[in-house]
Amino acid sequence: MNPIKSINYLRLVLLGMWLGAAVYFSAIVAPSAFAVLRSYQSLNAAEIAGAIVNRNLAAINLSGFVIGVVLLVTGFIKFRNVPLPTLLIEMISITALSLATAIGNWIIASKLRTLRLALQGPIDQLTVTDPRRISFDQLHGYSVKALSVAMIAALLGLVMIALRARRDEK
Repeated sequence: MNPIKSINYLRLVLLGMWLGAAVYFSAIVAPSAFAVLRSYQSLNAAEIAGAIVNRNLAAINLSGFVIGVVLLVTGFIKFRNVPLPTLLIEMISITALSLATAIGNWIIASKLRTLRLALQGPIDQLTVTDPRRISFDQLHGYSVKALSVAMIAALLGLVMIALRARRDEK
């Protein structure tokens, strides 16, 4: 197999694996952790579930950032056969993946950690009108949005890379 084709297929595999892991995390791991632990009706079930989810989310975000950087670097290999709009869409989507996962991992998660450390107890024990709870809920929403943007960007990038691979086969 041609080395250029191999690199393109490797790019497809990396991005596909990351997207699959991100979707699995979002649809299965996070909701399951909270559902199972809350079923034990422990006062700190949400805290434990949150710790599990945070650890997994950190791995998703960090790997998304690293894979995004690798894809950006390898994206310029043999670009002369790729129409400029396709290349631009691919690079913009991969850049969005990298930025969204970086923001999710190093900005939003950091603020959530700082907020959790400042609390005297579990977040679930705060009233919904408590400013710290409101702040936590907003940050959580931003985290969900950042991962959603990253997954949409990854899907778009996957399509563009697949188009490139298909074009290279011709």
